[in-house]
Amino acid sequence: MDNLIIALGWAGLYGPMALGAIGSIIGCAIAGQAACGALLETESGHGRYIGLSAMPSSQTIYGIVVMFALQRPVTVASAPGLAAVGLLAGTALLWSAVRQGECVASAINTAKAKPEVLGLSIAPAAIVEGFGVFAFIFALVISAGIPR
Repeated sequence: MDNLIIALGWAGLYGPMALGAIGSIIGCAIAGQAACGALLETESGHGRYIGLSAMPSSQTIYGIVVMFALQRPVTVASAPGLAAVGLLAGTALLWSAVRQGECVASAINTAKAKPEVLGLSIAPAAIVEGFGVFAFIFALVISAGIPR
């Protein structure tokens, strides 16, 4: 039983980075596909579309920082906390990145037809980013209570 607890602790330790990266991959792919479509349908603004498609990559950075904040020996005492914080924060980062990619794709599709609303249309992606930041901050704060 202790081996299972320790394994979950290790998963929690590296989960935020891995899950954040998976979400960023999916989110950037969704947004990138919309950006590629916009390149074919517009005569200008291509750099904006490509730049926006990278927005979901920030969740990987948050996951890396959380992973470093969780660094401690994985013991039977620390493993449950590492698993809970790491896996739940990582899942939130994954979901945030995917949904942000969808918001960016919508913003790009909107801006193709009406370029002047690009700034406003990216607001939902920024709001979704905020929830990723909340998960990030929560994980940093709560990680201080996990035994070393």
